[in-house]
Amino acid sequence: MNKKSGDESKFVVCITSDDPDLLTPRRIYQVLPDKSAAKSNYIRVIDNEGEDYLYPADYFIALRPPRRVEQALLTAA
Repeated sequence: MNKKSGDESKFVVCITSDDPDLLTPRRIYQVLPDKSAAKSNYIRVIDNEGEDYLYPADYFIALRPPRRVEQALLTAA
């Protein structure tokens, strides 16, 4: 996942997927912290089934929405 060092994103956008039933390209996903996964270049996201699962970080690009947008995304989740 493209991100700055030490900067954690709560949201990412999917740019590729090997299973479109679980991840949809161009869709925004919420990230859950998982330092162990990050060491292996994976991130934990809430997928299309509403489950948190590990996916390759390269499937995503980090988003830095304004606070108001971030709050709206969290409320909608």
